[in-house]
Amino acid sequence: MPEIYKRKIVKLLKHSDYTPLKLAQLAKVLGVSADNYPQFKSAFEELRRAGHIVLGERNLISFPAMSGRIIGTFRANPRGFGFITPLEPNAHGDLFVPPKRAAEAMTGDVVAAKVKKAGKRGGQMRYRGEVVEILQRAQNRFVGTLQKQGGDWIVRPDGTGFVEPISVDDVGAKGAKQKDKVVVEILSYPTEKYLARGVIIEVLGKAGRYESEIKSVIRQYHLPSEFDAECSEQAREAAGGFNPEDIEAREEITGKVIITIDPEDAKDFDDAISLEKDDKGNWVLGVHIADVSNFVQAGSPLDIEAKERGNSVYLPGKVIPMLPEILSNGICSLQPEQKRFVKSVYLTYDEQGNVISRRFANSVIKSTQRLTYLQADRILKGHTKVAKHEAAELVKDMEALSRVIEERRVKNGMLHLDLPETELVMDKSGRIVDAHPADDSYPHTIIEMFMVEANDAAASVLDRLNIGFMRRIHPEPDTLSLKNLAKLVRAFGYSLPRTPDRAAIQDLLAAVKGAECSFGVNLAVLRSFEKAEYSPMNVGHFALASTHYCHFTSPIRRYADLLVHRVLECYLQNRVDLAREISVEMDLTEVGKHISFTEQRAEDAERELKTVLILQMLSKRIGDGLDCVVTGLTSFGVFVQSRKFGIEGLIRMGDLGPDEWKYNQRAGCIEGQRTGHSIRLGQALKVRIVSVNVPARQLNVSPVEPLAKVPVRKKKAARKSKKGRVRKRAKPKK
Repeated sequence: MPEIYKRKIVKLLKHSDYTPLKLAQLAKVLGVSADNYPQFKSAFEELRRAGHIVLGERNLISFPAMSGRIIGTFRANPRGFGFITPLEPNAHGDLFVPPKRAAEAMTGDVVAAKVKKAGKRGGQMRYRGEVVEILQRAQNRFVGTLQKQGGDWIVRPDGTGFVEPISVDDVGAKGAKQKDKVVVEILSYPTEKYLARGVIIEVLGKAGRYESEIKSVIRQYHLPSEFDAECSEQAREAAGGFNPEDIEAREEITGKVIITIDPEDAKDFDDAISLEKDDKGNWVLGVHIADVSNFVQAGSPLDIEAKERGNSVYLPGKVIPMLPEILSNGICSLQPEQKRFVKSVYLTYDEQGNVISRRFANSVIKSTQRLTYLQADRILKGHTKVAKHEAAELVKDMEALSRVIEERRVKNGMLHLDLPETELVMDKSGRIVDAHPADDSYPHTIIEMFMVEANDAAASVLDRLNIGFMRRIHPEPDTLSLKNLAKLVRAFGYSLPRTPDRAAIQDLLAAVKGAECSFGVNLAVLRSFEKAEYSPMNVGHFALASTHYCHFTSPIRRYADLLVHRVLECYLQNRVDLAREISVEMDLTEVGKHISFTEQRAEDAERELKTVLILQMLSKRIGDGLDCVVTGLTSFGVFVQSRKFGIEGLIRMGDLGPDEWKYNQRAGCIEGQRTGHSIRLGQALKVRIVSVNVPARQLNVSPVEPLAKVPVRKKKAARKSKKGRVRKRAKPKK
């Protein structure tokens, strides 16, 4: 818990609206209960002793002042300047580095910088930095496009990480040709006079082609490739040794009606559902999860590799699995009419959807039928012939129970954000040709509710046993984030208390449902939240309103779930002491940090590839219109996100309209100084595509109509004399 409070304190102090508070006031703002106050105070003292925060006059808490020298992470801007994010936070925040003061630093490098005062503005001291030493290079390999510039060859790196071209020699050594996508290794870093020099170590293919771009993203994000021989052999042995008839110590439930519901293109089916009534008329939900722990032993080569990968990576048109496909798509996958080993959780419900009892078991099942979400939705709409009779009846019963569970969870405070996902339409060559809203029919909610219930049940059982395990945590948002949210939604005509609880947020989301500002408000709510992560700390899950929560339902594609399965196995074998020993030996905190990182890396890689493919398509649609929402405000322009494609574009200040536009950070808007017109986060805008730069991941757009129109002064009518003649105005004296 102290680690969570450390992060919360640091995040709060970084807020632009933060004003120094005393310790008790800080605890109140962060919502610290009386029971947790000692842990909060301990976290505060650790930060203070380390020099990360200071007590000033009247015991007010703040970051230390900017020192004469800082160490931090550099990020470059294509316009020549850069910023340094200090490793140790300070009262000033990021340090501006003017052009020609970055030495040879590149984005991501850890640098030491000399700090100089640059005068005051608005009563606050400004600072500038000069990089004096590069302490650690972020990387020495980059992916980019090979181009000829004059008589020289250069590689123009992809993305925004490294903005300068890299000079390369001996292009023919790897058979590279102009406009090829290549991986280049740095031989010498850039100086004020010379470009970086490098050597091509891999040719990925012609830039712009799907296979080249996907390889580019894989190299850029250091995603795993093929499994090594040892892992592959272990997977083959596990598959070869699988005997579905060897069911000692397992409950055989192959005669039950059990179905899977997954996307149409899914190959790894790791969850299946059964639903029956007990002798008292209560619903008994069975959630059956692939027993991956039976095939992947702790500490084995395959387990070590799975932990390193952390999760499967889902890219447009390609999956990089956490486990070899002979397992993930084979003996672990709950395929129809095939006996498979599972871990089952049985949840008994009363009429209000409250859990009466929970029971876990090792089982062997045989899926009755595999359904897609589309098929399940058709069944709920009366088209029952798409499935076997017993499967169709099960789907109807599942809907009835799901709605009761959903009603109970919403009543308890569960939050559901209405942020529609976009599904990209690709042709056979991998090019994006269009996009449409992803299917969000009710069967998705059915499976989501049942998986959340199973995850909740697993965490609740392990919590009662006082066993350390990998949780899925989602801390409560801090008060300042919620205060900023309340200020933003007021601009849309809605109100929130200064410190809204879950019920107030639920009311807001219900009020904007169907309104034009719905997307913007939902996006703002999401951004006010903390990010969910993996950790052994008992924090709960804010958005789900769950006191206990972990991931249990997807062990084929998430390492966290596999860890939970192993602890549950100890519980099922009545070896709780062994589970405690294992949790003590394993550093769950570090493992949690690693798999949270791999999860974020997978999301970033997916977003990057989608961005590339969408920009390639939009580059052929210059002038087309896009319906967007304002997602970011800066001193140089407005960022907007396309509702249809989910990609961000930039409107530069000069393209907003005939006015003098300035960013008012305190008011949270960009204002026209002459017209008074303002632009705020979440505002809907119609824009047209101006230009696209695929390698730099840039989409430039402009409003379809200027956002402000300066009124033209009308000339005063000439006055008539008494005799009816037009009297000319006197010319002003010079």
